[in-house]
Amino acid sequence: MRIAIDARKLRDYGIGTYVRNLLRQLARQEDGTEYVLFCREQDCGIAAELGPAFRAVVERAPAYSLREQMTVPLDIRREHIDLFHAPHYVLPALTPCRAVVTIHDCIHLRFPQYLPNRLGYAYARASLWTATHRAARVITVSEASKRDILRYFRVPESRIDVIYNAIDARFWEQPPDDEMERVRQRYQLDAPFVLYAGNIKPHKNLERLIDAFHLLRQERSDLRDVRLLIIGDEISKYATLRRAVHRHKLHKHVRFFGFVPDQTLAALYRLAAAFVFPSLYEGFGLPPLEAMASGTPVITSNVSSLPEVVGDAALLIDPYEPQAIADAMRRVLTEPDLRTDLRARGLARARGFSWERSIRRVREIYGEVMAG
Repeated sequence: MRIAIDARKLRDYGIGTYVRNLLRQLARQEDGTEYVLFCREQDCGIAAELGPAFRAVVERAPAYSLREQMTVPLDIRREHIDLFHAPHYVLPALTPCRAVVTIHDCIHLRFPQYLPNRLGYAYARASLWTATHRAARVITVSEASKRDILRYFRVPESRIDVIYNAIDARFWEQPPDDEMERVRQRYQLDAPFVLYAGNIKPHKNLERLIDAFHLLRQERSDLRDVRLLIIGDEISKYATLRRAVHRHKLHKHVRFFGFVPDQTLAALYRLAAAFVFPSLYEGFGLPPLEAMASGTPVITSNVSSLPEVVGDAALLIDPYEPQAIADAMRRVLTEPDLRTDLRARGLARARGFSWERSIRRVREIYGEVMAG
C-alpha cells in the first residue's frame, strides 16, 4: 500500500506538532507500507531521517491556496497513491483516491471575524465541507471538535473518529541544571513569573489576560514583583496587546519573548510559578498538557475542548472574566497546598496521553479505509 501524507505544515506550531509525531510513530511501525510525503523543498530531508519506507516529493503550492486544488491531485496521480491523508482541513475536491482528513477544529466558522476577509471565510467553509463529505473518514482531536463538525456539516457520526493529541517526549525530560541556569540568566528571571505559551491570535484572549494581571497587582501588594511572560510568534501583528500593557503601565512587568527554541520552552515551563491559558476556543490545546507534564500548575478556560483535556488537574476559569483569571492566579501564587495538588494531578493527567497509542489508531483507520 502506498500512502501519501501532506507534510507542508511540518514546521508549524499546532498542526506541525501533529504532523511530526504522526510521521515519527508511523516510521516505527514496519508493516511494508510506503509513505510519500508532500513537502516544502527545505523539508525534504525528513524522509531520509524517517527511513527507507519514506520518500519526499516537493509540493510548491502554498497551503490554503487555489493552486493546491490542482497540484496536489496531480501529485497523487503521478505517484500512484492508494490513500491520501490530509492532516489539516484542506482536502482537494479532485483527490483521485480514497482519503482520510484530520480536522483539528472549526475555529474559522466559530470566529469568522478573525479571518482577513470574506473570501477567507468562504474558502474555509468550502474546504471543510469538501473534507467532511469527500473523505472516507474524518479524524478529529477532541469530542468538542467532533460536536462542532456535526453541528456545521451533515455527515454520519460513524465516519468521525476522535483521536487525542499527546505530548512531545522533550517535555517529560528535566533539562540539565546548567540549561535551567542559562535560561534563568539569559531572560533575567529574577522574580516569580506567570507564563503563557502559544500563538498570539485574537481567540487566545491575551488582552484579557493582561487586564487580569493588572487586577492581580492592584489587589495584592505582596504580588507586585510577579511578572507575566508571553511566548508566541508574530506579536508585532497584534498592537492591541502592546496597547493593553501601556494602558495599565505594565511595561516593566509584562514581557513578550516571541519564538523560543523547544529546549528553552521546556525550561521556562519548569521555572514558571503558574501557566495560564485563557483561550476562547481550542480544538485540543497542547500547551496546558505540556505544562502539566513539566510539573507546572495550570489555569485554563472552562470552554471548548479544554475541560476535556485537563480534566480535574487544572483550575478552570471563565475566560471572558478578567477578575476570574486574576482570582485563579492569586490562588495558585499564594496557596502552597493548591500548587502541590495541581502539580500531582497534572503529571498524572498528562501521562494518560500517548502519541504511540494515538498514531497506532490512525494506522488502523488507514487499513479500515482500504479494506472498506
